[in-house]
Amino acid sequence: MCRTVDLRQAVLARNDDSARRLRAALAERGTVAVNLLSSPGSGKTALLEAELGLARRRGLAVAALTADLATENDARRLARSGAPVKQVLTDGLCHLEARMLAGHLDGWLPEDCRLLFVENVGNLVCPASYDLGETLRVVLASVTEGEDKPLKYPAAFGLANLVLVTKADLAAAAEFDEAAFLANVRRVNPGVEVLNTSARTGEGVGALLDRALAVLGGAEPHRPVMSAPAPHRHDDGQEHGHEHGPGDGHEHAHTDGHGHAAVGERA
Repeated sequence: MCRTVDLRQAVLARNDDSARRLRAALAERGTVAVNLLSSPGSGKTALLEAELGLARRRGLAVAALTADLATENDARRLARSGAPVKQVLTDGLCHLEARMLAGHLDGWLPEDCRLLFVENVGNLVCPASYDLGETLRVVLASVTEGEDKPLKYPAAFGLANLVLVTKADLAAAAEFDEAAFLANVRRVNPGVEVLNTSARTGEGVGALLDRALAVLGGAEPHRPVMSAPAPHRHDDGQEHGHEHGPGDGHEHAHTDGHGHAAVGERA
């Protein structure tokens, strides 16, 4: 008897299980994870560096894990804040997954860390499908990207608990239509908070930290109407769940030499 198996659903179900374990493990230790998603060049790293620096000046225990396809440039920039930072090189993988994140946190995440900021791979398609065990999902878009970004990437914006507009100091030069952008955000995610920020001028810096601290204190994040991500396709026209096996060039856990089980993956 032949049976049709939806590979994408199977992969996402496995990821969701890993995410639940990781979220529970982080909650047990009193840590809130914040998942940051955006397109490349949105100013995500610059804003995060400013937020981490502010957190350190306030004496808050924070850490950041940043993912990229290549180079450790972002980690070096974030480390200037004085916060513990770890770079994850995905070697071509277009997103982080919960099990991968748990493996990198194990043996590295400081015990006193209360806020963990995860800078996901610069991409608004694949990362939107993967729950990382975060409590707060934040999507960033710069004023230079266009007002229709939420409509082009409805899953990313539709699942956000918070939306940040970056590079607000360039809004006039980019002829950014803020009202149109807000209307488009509301179409895919009614009620979500949208804040303007500029890492260069300092506008809105601290807003992300304050929202994360509120959630850490027990505040309920915004609940999006959208409950499941839309499928994403590659050039072959097929839906992909990215189920990569060992040795196929896509298993990028990059273990740090610790032999114990990963955070959230304990039996």
